[in-house]
Amino acid sequence: MSNSSPFYTAEHEAFRDSVRAFVRNEIEPWVTEWDEAGTFPRELYKKAADIGLIPLGYPEEYGGVEADLFYMIIAAQELARAGCGGLSASLMSHGIGTPPIVKYGSEDLKQRVLPPIYAGEAISALAITEPGGGSDVAALKTTAKRDGDHYVVNGSKTFITSGMRADTYTVAVRTGEAGHKGISLLVIDRDTPGFTRTPLDRKMGWWCSDTATLYFDDCRVPAGNLLGEENQGSKMIMNNFNFERIFMAAGCIGFARACYDEVVEYARQRQTFGQALIEHQVVRHKLADMVMKIEASQAYLEKLAWRIEQGDNPVADVCLLKNQSTLTMEYCAREAVQTLGGAGYLRGPKSERIYREVRVNAIGGGAEEIMRDLATRQLGL
Repeated sequence: MSNSSPFYTAEHEAFRDSVRAFVRNEIEPWVTEWDEAGTFPRELYKKAADIGLIPLGYPEEYGGVEADLFYMIIAAQELARAGCGGLSASLMSHGIGTPPIVKYGSEDLKQRVLPPIYAGEAISALAITEPGGGSDVAALKTTAKRDGDHYVVNGSKTFITSGMRADTYTVAVRTGEAGHKGISLLVIDRDTPGFTRTPLDRKMGWWCSDTATLYFDDCRVPAGNLLGEENQGSKMIMNNFNFERIFMAAGCIGFARACYDEVVEYARQRQTFGQALIEHQVVRHKLADMVMKIEASQAYLEKLAWRIEQGDNPVADVCLLKNQSTLTMEYCAREAVQTLGGAGYLRGPKSERIYREVRVNAIGGGAEEIMRDLATRQLGL
């Protein structure tokens, strides 16, 4: 992207350089090893906090660094250069876990919970999805019943990113009637008696992402850990999804670009039929189509980010952008692996890993089908 962009200032570009160096020096040399091992070092959170990546976009009074959406786009896309979505998802899981606390938590709760997270010393997770339902948030069954100055929580959550090693969980619970109107958000500490976790480590992709199922068995949670008002959680969850989808879209476009960069380098070096692979028209056309889709998606992303910064809430467009970005990622990953040939089918290239991660992006944060349905309703169709 050019420095002449109307959306990125010199400060944005300086931040991009900083994150790019961090990814190059602290992540890329080991990322394949971490993915194969199914984890990455906890100290990476502290290193990411030290360069401003973890606290980015959060209030200064809790240890954050105030920033606009374009900084968040840079963060997502520079992390994507490593070609490992599992690392991005877990390292940045506070991006979905802490915004509801910032917006709706009591001052005491915010002062206690947020500073260690933004310093990279504690890990935050969001727990919405349940074994019996994913996209159908209104059907969630985990209950929180008021008992004096506590809530007693029973139920389970699954597919939770940072589920095993998080210290603080933002959990959707049912405090009232069936449907959207009876949902609340509670902050639950990892050491709460009756709270247990089991890992989900046999996944198609996101291998180094810590994913788990959570179990709540008569967990007593202080009533002061309620976010906002009781039974108002559904709106909080939906607002949180909008930001998650922007961040995911930015990452998916970044992964698409990583596939493009990798396959261009390979195509210039690989010799076939007496010439470089890139000299074949069919290959150059694939590359042209990649660029076309990447740049169109990036333009859509930046336009929406600008609108949101102006105070707009373009829900339909955010849904469609999320789909556009995952489809762009899917196309670029497919064509990159196809062009790499046998080398692309072996574990090791970024494109191979990204190809395995396409579906989790097309499902997580709002499945493609749900996104289309929500968009059409918002558009009045």
